[in-house]
Amino acid sequence: QVKLVESGGGSVQTGGSRKLSCVGSGYRYTDHCWAWFRQVPGKEREWVAAIDSDGRTTYVDTVEGRFTISEDNAKNTLYLQMNDLKPDDTAMYYCAIEPVPASRYCPRQLGGYSVWGQGTQVTVSS
Repeated sequence: QVKLVESGGGSVQTGGSRKLSCVGSGYRYTDHCWAWFRQVPGKEREWVAAIDSDGRTTYVDTVEGRFTISEDNAKNTLYLQMNDLKPDDTAMYYCAIEPVPASRYCPRQLGGYSVWGQGTQVTVSS
């Protein structure tokens, strides 16, 4: 059974930084995509960033230049370094993983991922 566990959430002031981690277990994907999504109450879960097995990364425009997604394959761990945080970044952050052929771009929609973590809350105060 594939399992993902996020950590690293918490409270931070505007302009501060936070690093999220997501540890995966139980999978043997050679080619895959990792992704971070976020969700606030009453809104749809939003794609934030993705990374594929070759290390190619993509970001939603609102976090481009502030957030960095990375992966440590040896530790089966995904990271999201978040800098210059803003109140609009306040959300529950979820990691997800999906086996995806190396020739394809990582999905940006919810339905593109079948395995999810439980989420970690990030709150940015002004």
